[in-house]
Amino acid sequence: MRMKTWRTLGLGLTAAVLLVGIVACGNEKDSEKTGNNSSANNEQITVNVATGGAPKPFSYVNDSNEIDGYDIQVVKAIFEGLPQYKLNIEKTEFPSIFAGLDSDRYQIGANNFASNAERKEKYNYSDPIFKNQFVIAVKEDRTDIKSFADLEGKTTEVSPSVNYTVALEKYNKEMAKTPVVLKYSDAELVTILQNVESGADDFNLIDAAMLQLYIKEYGLKLKAIPLSQEDTDRIGVPYSYLILSKGGNSDQLLKDVNGRIQGLIQDGTVSKLSEQYLNGDFAPEVQ
Repeated sequence: MRMKTWRTLGLGLTAAVLLVGIVACGNEKDSEKTGNNSSANNEQITVNVATGGAPKPFSYVNDSNEIDGYDIQVVKAIFEGLPQYKLNIEKTEFPSIFAGLDSDRYQIGANNFASNAERKEKYNYSDPIFKNQFVIAVKEDRTDIKSFADLEGKTTEVSPSVNYTVALEKYNKEMAKTPVVLKYSDAELVTILQNVESGADDFNLIDAAMLQLYIKEYGLKLKAIPLSQEDTDRIGVPYSYLILSKGGNSDQLLKDVNGRIQGLIQDGTVSKLSEQYLNGDFAPEVQ
């Protein structure tokens, strides 16, 4: 009888040990699952930023063969304060920026983008990162160009899809008696401005800060004709922005990016970068 009792107890103990072991293993697996989920939750989200590498000083390849420029440095400063994201910046052809945003291959475009109604329908706009004045660049000795109306019949070299080009296309379609002659080109901006200086072209629409930088850097004999408010409105609000795709995580990304932009304006980082790259403080106002 005693032997039977001990056997029964022994079987009971064995079963208890096995049960504890099973529970322990189960807890261990649950723990492993939780750890893996935690690791996944802490994984950085890759944000691909596209830029065309022009125009300088907003986007360009520097002497160290690195993508540089005002827009690029603002983007880097933004993501320095967003550790949940991993930043990847790529140089591509300008039209490919939009194609990449459409397919969500790129989440952000950084290329001195102004606002226009067509783009606003397709993309999210960040808060402004740059405030400027639009001007008409002409030869120093020209006196016949003072407004959009004076551009009729004149020639200019333009890049497809940029805000100045869109404004001139719209002016030709809706207002001009004699269309402005638009010569579509992928030439570098310095070449375009040199053609204005030489008289090969009559004018170029450009940001005031950019024109002054190129005049100083290349010794160009050009001058800036400020635009009236009416003509400025034809081009759009004098701000530039980052544009974001409307893909998967776009709402949260936009919120995070805008929060950083406001912080960088407040702490003076944007002004510092503006002075460094644009030779003046073109930081937007805090919103």
